Amino acid sequence: MKDTYKTIAKKAPEVLFKDKGSKFFGYAFPVSTEDDIKLYLEEIKTSHNSARHHCYAWQLGTGDGQVQYRANDDGEPSNTAGMPIYGQIQSFNVTNVLIVVVRYFGGVKLGVGGLINAYKTTAQMCLEASSIIEKTIDNRYLIAFQYKDMNNVMRVIKEKNLQIESQKMDLSCKITVSIRKSEAKQAIKAFESFYEVNITEV
Repeated sequence: MKDTYKTIAKKAPEVLFKDKGSKFFGYAFPVSTEDDIKLYLEEIKTSHNSARHHCYAWQLGTGDGQVQYRANDDGEPSNTAGMPIYGQIQSFNVTNVLIVVVRYFGGVKLGVGGLINAYKTTAQMCLEASSIIEKTIDNRYLIAFQYKDMNNVMRVIKEKNLQIESQKMDLSCKITVSIRKSEAKQAIKAFESFYEVNITEV
């Protein structure tokens, strides 16, 4: 079972590719939602408001057939910008990433082949300048229990090295944990001996 994926650790440094007077500025961002993507696109369009083309591609999702992606040519000839950028996302096998390439026209047309090469190369430079990291795919579980089971629950959490995301201690107790996908079955089994402890996926 594959339970890891590759992404970029943080926003990459700006890169610049030049061809026949045209300038291509490239940016890569780690993203986890479409709202993140919109914010970064607005940020780039504001900082490069005199550029004619803000082309981009993004991919969200960590496998299990739930991958979403989009490629946008933003006025360039069809499939000369967005798809070459997306091709590099696939080539580097990264996800939860947005790459934006901003073009300033230099007066000389590059042709279809020249455009594809320029957008592909700029996207490649973006990812080469990025810090690519591997993350685990985690499932989240809610553990509900009474105070008397607190020691048992905390012991299992510690033994299995589970990440606590939130906890609420009122009349009864609720703890949300994230467990690496490949280790989830085993971790849940450890709670089964405490029959008053309920664990459900969230």
